Amino acid sequence: MITQLLLPDFLKASKDELVIDVRTPAEFEQGHIIGATNLPLFINEERVLVGTCYKQQGRQPAILLGFELIGSRWADYIRDVEKTLAIAQKESKKVFVHCWRGGMRSGAMAWALNMYGFDVFVLKGGYKTYRRLCVDTFEAPYPIVILSGKTGCAKTATLLEMKKLGEQVIDLEGLAHHQGSSFGSKGIDYQPSQEQFENTLAHELRQLDTTKKIWFENESIVIGRREVPRGIFEQMRTAQIIDLQLPAEERVGFLNDDYGVLDKEFLKESVLKITKRLGPNETKLSLQAIDENRMKDFIRQVLVYYDKTYQRSQEKRDKSTIHPLSLDKIDPQGNAKAIVAHCNQLFGSEVSQFLPTLQTKPSENSITNHKK
Repeated sequence: MITQLLLPDFLKASKDELVIDVRTPAEFEQGHIIGATNLPLFINEERVLVGTCYKQQGRQPAILLGFELIGSRWADYIRDVEKTLAIAQKESKKVFVHCWRGGMRSGAMAWALNMYGFDVFVLKGGYKTYRRLCVDTFEAPYPIVILSGKTGCAKTATLLEMKKLGEQVIDLEGLAHHQGSSFGSKGIDYQPSQEQFENTLAHELRQLDTTKKIWFENESIVIGRREVPRGIFEQMRTAQIIDLQLPAEERVGFLNDDYGVLDKEFLKESVLKITKRLGPNETKLSLQAIDENRMKDFIRQVLVYYDKTYQRSQEKRDKSTIHPLSLDKIDPQGNAKAIVAHCNQLFGSEVSQFLPTLQTKPSENSITNHKK
């Protein structure tokens, strides 16, 4: 049996089931439903051929070309589905299928799998409807609280400890695979596409209880090469802030453990990226410290720049939203408890005070307009 499902029903019914995205590998990498498996009907080059044929000769010649290209692969598709189900140890014969618009590609795969004996559910409107949901997610108001502090306060590690305590946490740096600064890639160049970063963020937000506060780390709008959707970023900029204040040498020690062990050439390249902002003399001293393996001196040098940048950023905020919290040392587990207690003492349990007072605008640059 083949059943067409609207997006809400598709997402609900497909939880813990096999979701097959039959679009090309390139489309899948650009953005996909969280948890979906890519089983492309066409490889990237084949889709170009079929699309060109459709434009130049029409629908029926394109369909014939498509069947010519994949005619010998139907058995392989079915075996791949069986293998995927076996690896996942799923006894269910339910398979959830989608393409870009819910048209010919998902229809063809659904036909083949159903003929073999699967119960097939097709997403009506395809991935395009999911993408619209993700973009719309960023327009909703959220009870956001920001954990802030100068570079080296171990904010991310502390937020993850807060999550263990039952707090709701969105780790933007984790989703973006980048720690934000010029050094934030740590020499690993991979980041998800902008579209997939947004999809994952939207998925995370939809799992949360909006009657309880949601913690974010203080971030600039750009994290590496990825941009925080403006609807969310605008709310972050006006949210209440817990501003961690830790001794400078504690921060230097933490950063030394985290960054001091990285490849020296990567560190030097990262310093050169901020030469204009760091200044020629400071750049020279930083590079010299790296060459001489004086990593704490290097960290102290660049912290002067990052601390000034942080201070300028804080000065742009409404001072009434900034709530300092002085702590003695870097201790993510202990500091997490102190932060939660401090926030509860400041605000109590009423979550409405964390909701934005102004309606946020949709993130225009987040909407994918390219044709599939």
